[in-house]
Amino acid sequence: MVRADGTERVQHTSGAADPPIDCFYVYPTVSQEPGENADLTVQPAETDVAVAQVSRFSSVCKVYAPMYRQLTVSAIAKPITATGVATAYAGVLAAWNDYLAHDNHGRGVVLIGHSQGAAMLIGLIRRQIDPVPSVRRHLVSALILGGNVTVPVGGTVGGSFDHVPACRSDVQTGCVVAYSSFDTVPPADSLFGRPDASLAAQSGITTPTAGTQVLCTNPADLAGGTAALTPYFPTGRASATAGTTPWVTYPGLYTGTCMTSAGATWLQVDTIHTPGDTRPVVSPTLGPAWGLHLVDVNIALGNLVSLVGDESAAYTR
Repeated sequence: MVRADGTERVQHTSGAADPPIDCFYVYPTVSQEPGENADLTVQPAETDVAVAQVSRFSSVCKVYAPMYRQLTVSAIAKPITATGVATAYAGVLAAWNDYLAHDNHGRGVVLIGHSQGAAMLIGLIRRQIDPVPSVRRHLVSALILGGNVTVPVGGTVGGSFDHVPACRSDVQTGCVVAYSSFDTVPPADSLFGRPDASLAAQSGITTPTAGTQVLCTNPADLAGGTAALTPYFPTGRASATAGTTPWVTYPGLYTGTCMTSAGATWLQVDTIHTPGDTRPVVSPTLGPAWGLHLVDVNIALGNLVSLVGDESAAYTR
């Protein structure tokens, strides 16, 4: 932990010995392999992103992170093909069915996905969970980040899902947390925050309709309003100030607010500027259209892990 005045304190955390629920994670686009779809070889890219995005959830759930034949980085830079999407989705579906058959044992489960992983989970929920009450009752929540879940304008359910509503309380279960993060109003050509802009829409996983908007749920304040975000970044790329500790967090540096403007809905991330504060600040490194997409998960990772812990307690109560 690095405070605004530069002082540091070491936090300690560990995985839960016997967590009562599971987490099923689908990772974002990371494969640099040639061709349209990756193979199933575990490489550093997949390992690194899983550690960065989902490993901290092991303190509140048992994490499953299956490989799938995702669309590669080069593939999503081109027009997306139906065959490529079908191949990627088939891998996620096979992993989900295998998890249900051999690992679930009637336990509650949180779905976690970012970017392409979010798009795949939108399809999985739409087809395999939302319309099936016997499966839906095991859904503790779905964290669909950087993937553009849609709802009717001003609504909390409908659009992407018919029966899975937005989470509006930390004791609500069977619901979805969804947002894309920006530090300013998303531009007209934004890849996120607009119903027809996401990979899910472009690939046919979802079909946005008139009268819908992208859902934003603030993980720091599900009821709405502005609240402090608790980021966790791997120190290997985020900061040299934290010594040999694997993570760094910056308390009091960021706030989050769900905002809607000019047809876009997003999680507005603001920096609290304190005199003398030299901590690093996130920026849209891939350009304005991407916003803070690369840190959608880590900018609020502490909030998300805490939320899953609260939902787990509510689900198993």
